Amino acid sequence: MPQPTATQPTAGYVFDNATEHSTEQHRCLAAAYDPVTLPRLAATGVGPGWHCLEVGAGGGSVARWLAGRVGPDGSVLATDVDPRHISPAPHLEVRAHDLVNDPLPQDRYDLVVARLVLQHLPERRAVLGKLVRALRPGGVLQIDEFDTSYEPPLLAPDPEAERLYTAFLAAKSAAMRAGGGDPHWGRRVPDALRSAGLVDLDVRPYVEVRHAGSPSLQLQLHHTHHLRERLLAQGMTDQQLDRVREIMRDPGFLAASSVLYSTRGRRPGPVER
Repeated sequence: MPQPTATQPTAGYVFDNATEHSTEQHRCLAAAYDPVTLPRLAATGVGPGWHCLEVGAGGGSVARWLAGRVGPDGSVLATDVDPRHISPAPHLEVRAHDLVNDPLPQDRYDLVVARLVLQHLPERRAVLGKLVRALRPGGVLQIDEFDTSYEPPLLAPDPEAERLYTAFLAAKSAAMRAGGGDPHWGRRVPDALRSAGLVDLDVRPYVEVRHAGSPSLQLQLHHTHHLRERLLAQGMTDQQLDRVREIMRDPGFLAASSVLYSTRGRRPGPVER
């Protein structure tokens, strides 16, 4: 199979765990968004004896945190299509799993977590149904996803830098759509959970200011490398990407983040634990 080039990126999930960039991708994601995801999970009451599933577990920081909470009477299954970056931990099982095509146990888990996964999958609605069916009665599903329609620059060195940063964000969204993703999926999750039959919906939006020292801007900087071929395919040049990197390293640069929606819902029925 030919390797992707500047004019021929592969379709599908835009972040590949097999590349040289994946370790930095997972580091930035954990640093930027574990402070959102983990307190939300803690609020579910997850603790000893719980059985948990994280799909698309990436670097495994969330799954390892869960494993530290459930104790010897609980369990955590962390899955990914390529789970090589998930290190082992007590009470944690790691499994290679194609979320679209492979089955999941039904009526099994007290808590299911999917962070920044379904937005990449054209089959996201069908996969969501699979996650709901994996819950026990009373079980909780938490989905954390972006809506990238709002992430404007706030302070840039000059108007051209502002335009270039905005063009980079637009190219990234276009690359995601080209692979079947939905960069606005975060705002659609609450309705999707309700349509899937979940109740007690709890929706929390998170926005922050990106600056040169913030993990979320470091993640954007990393994407200029990780997604280079896809960004070039959307019309950017290497010279523009070099300039975008300079802009994001500028200590005076500020931008609003995209909105991260953390949405929880519960499967109807008494808790079975």
